[in-house]
Amino acid sequence: MYLLGEQPAYADKLISRLQAMPTALLAGLEPSGEPLVIEDSDDFGKSLPGNQLYLIEQGLINGLIDGRPLFYMQEGDLLGLRQGVELPSCRYSSEEPVTLIPYTRGEVFKHIYASEERQELFVQYLVGHTALLSNALAQLKPSNINPATGFQSFATGEELIQQGDDAEHVFVIIEGHAEAFVDGHKVGDVVKDEIFGAMAVFTREQRSATVIASEPCTVMVIPKEQFLGLMQSNTRIAHSLIEGMAKRINLLNKEVTQLRQQLPKD
Repeated sequence: MYLLGEQPAYADKLISRLQAMPTALLAGLEPSGEPLVIEDSDDFGKSLPGNQLYLIEQGLINGLIDGRPLFYMQEGDLLGLRQGVELPSCRYSSEEPVTLIPYTRGEVFKHIYASEERQELFVQYLVGHTALLSNALAQLKPSNINPATGFQSFATGEELIQQGDDAEHVFVIIEGHAEAFVDGHKVGDVVKDEIFGAMAVFTREQRSATVIASEPCTVMVIPKEQFLGLMQSNTRIAHSLIEGMAKRINLLNKEVTQLRQQLPKD
């Protein structure tokens, strides 16, 4: 999905990655039928069954909200996720033939939930689109408003989050690398595409670690309300994310135990 209007460089990079995710999510799942070819249409969404998702194989689709053009979709995008959710009506139009590969909606979600890797990828896909829309909204806001959503850039040595701060956001590193510290001691690395800062949001406690950019970073910032809403509507994905964090905690506990065993005894 591409939002209409000029996009900053980091948004273009994110869009390119998002474009490739649906194919990876659907890998190994058989389509529910033959490719569907739709000729140019002013509103072809009405003719699409509500129990299907579609991978766009060829063509360009325009998306209009309340009659106003907002975005366009092309090869690699996943069409149909809006179905079954009470959202403003979206009209899809195209001025050229569009080829869609159909998948049964329920089977797609079963396929995603069957793999922790696909669950994590699906979270990144949904959060990525949320961040794009948040960034677009931020660009439209008056200049005297400084929303803390969208994307932020950090130079080497800058703090992304600080131990002891209140947890108001969850983060994903789009470009770059960072390191996590507890009481000044390094406890881990935060790599590209990794979600961090979610633990304190879940527990409603203050940040347990400081994260510092070890090289220039572009970070996707998601308000906690949006992130928690996503987790509540996708409980199995939430469980997968929590399991991943639990594994990291277990690893840290083992490292702490090993360090204590190395300390000299009284």
